Amino acid sequence: MVDKCRVAVIGGGAAGFFGAIAAATPHTQVTLYEAGPECLAKVRISGGGRCNVTHHCFDPAQLVQNYPRGGKALRGAFSRFQPQDTIAWYRQRGVKLKTEADGRMFPVTDDSATIVDCLMQAAHKAEVTIKTRSPVGKITATQPGFTLGLKGGKIECDRILLATGSSPQGYRMAQSQGHTIASPVPSLFTFTIKDPALRERSGLSMSPIELRLKLNGQKKPLTQTGPVLVTHWGLSGPAILKLSAWGARALHDQKYQATVLINWLPQLSQDEVRTLLQQAKQDGGKRSISNHNPTSAPKRLWTYFVQRAQIDPLTQWTTLSNKAINKLTQELCQGDYQLQGKGVFKDEFVTCGGIQLKEINFKTMESRLSPGLFTAGEILDIDGITGGFNFQNAWTTGWLAGQAMAKP
Repeated sequence: MVDKCRVAVIGGGAAGFFGAIAAATPHTQVTLYEAGPECLAKVRISGGGRCNVTHHCFDPAQLVQNYPRGGKALRGAFSRFQPQDTIAWYRQRGVKLKTEADGRMFPVTDDSATIVDCLMQAAHKAEVTIKTRSPVGKITATQPGFTLGLKGGKIECDRILLATGSSPQGYRMAQSQGHTIASPVPSLFTFTIKDPALRERSGLSMSPIELRLKLNGQKKPLTQTGPVLVTHWGLSGPAILKLSAWGARALHDQKYQATVLINWLPQLSQDEVRTLLQQAKQDGGKRSISNHNPTSAPKRLWTYFVQRAQIDPLTQWTTLSNKAINKLTQELCQGDYQLQGKGVFKDEFVTCGGIQLKEINFKTMESRLSPGLFTAGEILDIDGITGGFNFQNAWTTGWLAGQAMAKP
């Protein structure tokens, strides 16, 4: 049996839903196929269940700087649909967003269900047909249009939006239509540091911290500055996650083995840190080093730095040698840490890799190789750092694809 529909959206995530809603017009019939039992699963768990919808950055030129891969291609796309448009879209449907100190934007309810419900209601109002537990196994180009292979039979459609995220099946369907896939590897991950003394300080944090990641074959290390959190497996926090995104492919190639140099006091020069410690020697007198902390570090981290510098924490300040001060200065300003693996960032698994961007027209998100096939979201070789940028890619590319598919 062969059913007919005008537009088929494959993938019920953020990009697929947004594209389906944008495509649905009185003269465009849209059916969305989701392989899993429910749609918008990633939206529901994102941001610790709050959903980091977008970021408060309204200049496309600055916005694209938050995408390790895909920024150049998104520059024009963001001139047509950017965070201001996302905010307005949700506001028009009764959802207000708020901006936090770091620029991340969440629903004022602090509940991702607010966003899920809004998208579901918008899809219902637009008369989008949603079919869950409906994996698409194959795409066959016909003249004109396409045939989709499902377990229950075949579906004919005029246009397709492929929005399957980092699904291997989605990549295979894209390849079947002539596309080249940049091999997907993890982005946004935490650093495994096998240092028991550091891990004992799990839960402690400092900000700002300056990180430098030395990678094979690169003259200059990657750098990031921001908050860092000590965990029971190593290091996490915004600065670590940003560094992981920019170094994702190189770190994968190096099997997540690398050297990270950490400046725990980047607001001070190395000479200023040395002077600070020399002053502490004068002021500390007979107090032990562990009981007189002249830095902004939490006490338990301070004692960790002292031990890394091979100084007995019970040593009196007055007896501390200049050689020991230099060693401690080195640990504070240029500590050498060995990355020995990666963790995951909560449930928000992000990859770099996907359809090569030169094969897509970013004005419409239509394939340059297979007319009538459109793409959106993480199936493309685009990924952003943490902060709402990956969702903004989904909203923008989904909206552009939907607008283009809705045209007669």
